[in-house]
Amino acid sequence: MVRIFGVILAGGAGRRMGGADKALLSLAGQSLIARVVDRLEPQVEALAISANGAPDRFASLGLPVLPDTSFLGPLSGILAALVWAAPRGATAVVSAPVDCPFLPPDLVPRLCLAAEDRGTALAASAGILHPTFGLWPVTLAPALTAFLASSAKARVRDFALAHHAATADFPDDGGFANANTPEDLRRLEALIRGAT
Repeated sequence: MVRIFGVILAGGAGRRMGGADKALLSLAGQSLIARVVDRLEPQVEALAISANGAPDRFASLGLPVLPDTSFLGPLSGILAALVWAAPRGATAVVSAPVDCPFLPPDLVPRLCLAAEDRGTALAASAGILHPTFGLWPVTLAPALTAFLASSAKARVRDFALAHHAATADFPDDGGFANANTPEDLRRLEALIRGAT
């Protein structure tokens, strides 16, 4: 039986946001992380947040907060999620970044379908790969631990491709619009206001 857990990658430093905690930034009256929770939680059996710093800032969400054991970017958060999910019976973890509040409502089923033959899958749209949106079997934890130990520049794409990740193609790239900068946040706000 396939059991898919989820993790929201919220461990970034937010440099392009002036050092702000991106997860807690407001978008049309709701935090970015609350928006991602609303999108991802219905698609998975259990959900956690990958973040460093004070975990109580996420207390209102009622989700486990997983700190990194190494600080090597998103892969550290994915490893923490695999280690958390495996003893709870998960077969795989789907990752999504905290700064993509419109993530597709069919992210998990599409990733699962793509991963059927290879086990691992990454999302793509309009010919662009979105490596932080991925499906990761919990059995990859030892390989990911070794990869992080051997690489000072641990890129998600490199690890995924080394494990022959499949690609899940999404027809609409709007689900992957992200808030990396204050300008991005204003653009997303305008999109929401235009849709209401």
